[in-house]
Amino acid sequence: MQLSKEAVARFQQRIWNYYHEYGRPFPWRDTNDPYKILVSELMLQQTQTERVLKKYQPFLERFPGYAELAEAPLADVLSLWQGLGYNRRALGLKRIAELVYHNYDGKIPDDPDILLSFPMIGPATAGSLQAFVFNKPVAFIETNIRRVILYYFFDSKDGVQDSEVLDIVTQVLDAADPRQWYYALMDYGVYLKYAVINPNRRSAHYRRQAPFENSNRQIRGALLRLINRKGPLPKDVIYGEMSSFEEERVLNCLSDLEREGFIAGENGTYRIGT
Repeated sequence: MQLSKEAVARFQQRIWNYYHEYGRPFPWRDTNDPYKILVSELMLQQTQTERVLKKYQPFLERFPGYAELAEAPLADVLSLWQGLGYNRRALGLKRIAELVYHNYDGKIPDDPDILLSFPMIGPATAGSLQAFVFNKPVAFIETNIRRVILYYFFDSKDGVQDSEVLDIVTQVLDAADPRQWYYALMDYGVYLKYAVINPNRRSAHYRRQAPFENSNRQIRGALLRLINRKGPLPKDVIYGEMSSFEEERVLNCLSDLEREGFIAGENGTYRIGT
């Protein structure tokens, strides 16, 4: 789909008008510090901004830079992360800090290929970091951006591929100020979330989130909280504390957490990893 210059101008004006009147203030939007923006991007993955706001400043106070986060015990990081969910992001953020601090002189690289090699950074986060940290006019997609594009440009089509969405994102991108443009686009996407039936259902990639209750995510989170709070713990004590779940599932989650570096096991006893 090729948009005319007039269509692009009208769309950009609509988005900017909304942002200038209703743009949301967040502390990570008031800084150009790459580390602070990185922390916000990892926290915001699949998590509502209201929950992130409660954790963002305390996290930065405890870990004000790459060095402090890189050298911190994983147990401390997980403790502060508690309440945000998806603990892989906390581990990933710490591993990124270690890489940046030790391998890149404490400066996050702007090379997208290097960013994509970091844990928990996929195309969307790599693009957002280039836009928000370096103000580069790169095209990327996240949930709110996809919602806006589907609503305005694919209102009568189902099964829309992300490649089609990305093509439109590229065409409407305001290269003069990509950082603010993406803030504006995301804020309009949040507005649409409550104003219309979710346009993201027309995406070929749309999936309903699986229930949290009795999921492996719930077991993993409970295991990490337990071991962080009371550990090191022998396996039989862990099974006793986790008796509401099947033993096989607990064992599988323990194995996964150990393999991923969250916990370390020795002679049947588990502690938080380093």
